[in-house]
Amino acid sequence: MLFSPLTVGELEIPNRLVMAPLTRVRAGQQGIPGPLLVEHYRQRASLGLIISEGTYPTPAGQSYPGQPGLVTDEQIAGWKKVTDAVHAEGGRIFAQIMHGGRVSHPDITGGREIVAPSAVGIDGEVRTPNGKRPYPVPRELRTDELPLVIQELVAASRNAIEAGFDGVELHSANGYLLHEFLAPNTNVRTDSYGGSPENRARFVIEAVQAVVEALGASRVGIRISPEHQVQQIAETDPADVRATYEVLVDTIAPLNLAYLSILHDDPKGALVQDLRERFKGTFLVNTGFSSVTVREEAVDLVAGGHADAVVVGRPAIANPDLARRWRDGLPLNEADPSTFYGEGATGYTDYPFYEESQN
Repeated sequence: MLFSPLTVGELEIPNRLVMAPLTRVRAGQQGIPGPLLVEHYRQRASLGLIISEGTYPTPAGQSYPGQPGLVTDEQIAGWKKVTDAVHAEGGRIFAQIMHGGRVSHPDITGGREIVAPSAVGIDGEVRTPNGKRPYPVPRELRTDELPLVIQELVAASRNAIEAGFDGVELHSANGYLLHEFLAPNTNVRTDSYGGSPENRARFVIEAVQAVVEALGASRVGIRISPEHQVQQIAETDPADVRATYEVLVDTIAPLNLAYLSILHDDPKGALVQDLRERFKGTFLVNTGFSSVTVREEAVDLVAGGHADAVVVGRPAIANPDLARRWRDGLPLNEADPSTFYGEGATGYTDYPFYEESQN
């Protein structure tokens, strides 16, 4: 079943392998996708669905040097070349809309202040164009600013469609802004967007609703990562985690989104499978950062009815023809982590297809 078609929104994808959103920081200082990104995504068009790397909806939401945006005309035009190339190869691609929240520094955002649900910083350093710097304590967003942030997400989503993307994925995982609203240690607000699970889920729900209103539900997915303690997110109380994500999923389920994507190290577990039942729509799973997803696991998750499709990261980095290799049981290229981030084609567009590797 891993290699059978699946309907995602209004798309029919030819297999159930989804390329994970992968930060690769190769879009230059201006965040404009260039020929290197065009070739990278074009090569991977045989995967059932590509999710782009996280793209910032506002310069204040940029997390990394070299991260692409969906703000300026030049960025939109650059992405249009990417989506045209993917579509020319018969592929399908969604843009991941990612506001970094507190995971950034003014040296990255062009001097713009770092904002988050609450003034709770990260203990550590971030790589900036000027070297490593301590993470700043973010400024807490005022209640009257929250609709403006949502409108930035909506504008970037509209820009994604203008750029030719088939849809968008709202990034509510991995410790970035939307996830920061959900987690009790990064959201200590005292207004209607903080405190209870219902209040902490409110901003994410309103963001999803606004993007759906702008694009239509069939063009909108969402990614969440409950209990993923990354970037000093602390979702450690199982009862609170369950209450928070049940509110979120129960509220967005009637919208009939294109999909719900969950990053979790126990995709067969009670939490993930309960959220799937509540969502009642197309359901994607990603087994997490701690281990590389292998073919046998992906086959089992779909064949066993635990997911409709499987999101893969490192195997898709190293194998542009991963769908064929897994379908036919062919050997894989090994990913080189030392080239995951940086500049240039090395470790980005130079992984060989199977036929090339035999020459």
